[in-house]
Amino acid sequence: MPLGNRSQYLAAGVSKREAWSWAMFDFANSGYTTVVITAIFNAYFVGVVTNNQDWGTFAWTASLAVSYALIIVAAPLVGAYADAHAAKKRLLLLSTVGCVSFTALLYLVGPGDLWLAILLIVLTNFFFGCGENLIAAFLPELAQSRALGKVSGWGWSLGYIGGLVSLGASLAYVTWAQERGMRADQFVPVTMLITAGIFAVACIPTFLFLKERAVPQPHLLAQSAGREALARLRGTLHQVREFRDLLRFLACLVFYQAGVQTVITLAAIYAQQVMHFDTADTMFLVLVVNVTASAGAFAFGSFQDRIGHIPTIALTLFGWLLMVLLAWSAESRSMFWLAANVAGVCLGASQSAGRALVGYFSPSARRAEFFGLWGLAVKLSSIMGPVTYGAVSWISNGDHRLAMLITGVYFVIGLAILMTIDIKRGRDAALESDAVPASAV
Repeated sequence: MPLGNRSQYLAAGVSKREAWSWAMFDFANSGYTTVVITAIFNAYFVGVVTNNQDWGTFAWTASLAVSYALIIVAAPLVGAYADAHAAKKRLLLLSTVGCVSFTALLYLVGPGDLWLAILLIVLTNFFFGCGENLIAAFLPELAQSRALGKVSGWGWSLGYIGGLVSLGASLAYVTWAQERGMRADQFVPVTMLITAGIFAVACIPTFLFLKERAVPQPHLLAQSAGREALARLRGTLHQVREFRDLLRFLACLVFYQAGVQTVITLAAIYAQQVMHFDTADTMFLVLVVNVTASAGAFAFGSFQDRIGHIPTIALTLFGWLLMVLLAWSAESRSMFWLAANVAGVCLGASQSAGRALVGYFSPSARRAEFFGLWGLAVKLSSIMGPVTYGAVSWISNGDHRLAMLITGVYFVIGLAILMTIDIKRGRDAALESDAVPASAV
């Protein structure tokens, strides 16, 4: 079928080309998380910028925590403003320019440049997180409600392929550089330019073909844009209490994503500090894991729409617990490779499924705001999990195995909360809200 034709899974008026252009943003921005947060710069930060000091891992996780704290404050306000002014696409462009620009500036970070590295990581991750929330808010406009899992899976699956492209290009350069005797402080900065360049080029289809379907909502008279966003946020926080199951899922998300974000943030550090991988080994590991993550997102997207959102997420959480036990007990590289690929399958599935369920529980008039709350929950988890890991490894004089084992507690808590969610009641609450005429907050 031609790319421009409609799919049975897409909402009325949405072409395959537009859905593809939306998914291409996941392709574009995944290079940032894969190369900067997961595979290369995090290990470079600990090993080169901080010169393997005991506090290096904690400094890395604390830097990310600062950026996530800023996103927690900003995301609901950005979402409220986007809904009020139908400005998701404009704000997405601003966040993209910010993330690409500051990622390129990571090229300047060398040995001992601790504060420059911290500043740039805070800025890049802040803009990345804001953009992540905004692109997610388009999902319910593009997919039919019965196919949110499938379409979300398309995006996550393509996203992991994008991560592969950025990481593969970086790996090719690193291999070439190492063959010529170059040091990490000479070749890692160049991978930041590669990542920024691929992000900038790959997101072009998103801004060419993705439509802003939202319409501006009634504005509060005599208020600035910032005060209006705050007023709408207060209204959202008041109204969200009526969405009992959405609130429970957001709480569940905070805990299980704390574990997920720990793995994303510290995978390369664990591989190098515990399993003694070098930079090329680690990059190849993450590259293969991205393949399994892409397959997991694609497969579980269809699976989720058949068996249901809650069973799918529960299945992935059991998978995460298995991964923690395998990584904690791994003595051989083969066992660690198995753990990493279990993580890959669960990573794609759990993130795609979570985004789809938030869309399923969200009323149409407040999608950007509620996805802002989703972003808030994910970013709160991104503080809790990695900082817990960093603190445990610091206090225990670098016992990364203990830190990994403690990470598993977050998946157990998330699974317990998940079992209290009523999927039908949550969806009915969203539909009932849609039936109420929209009005100014």
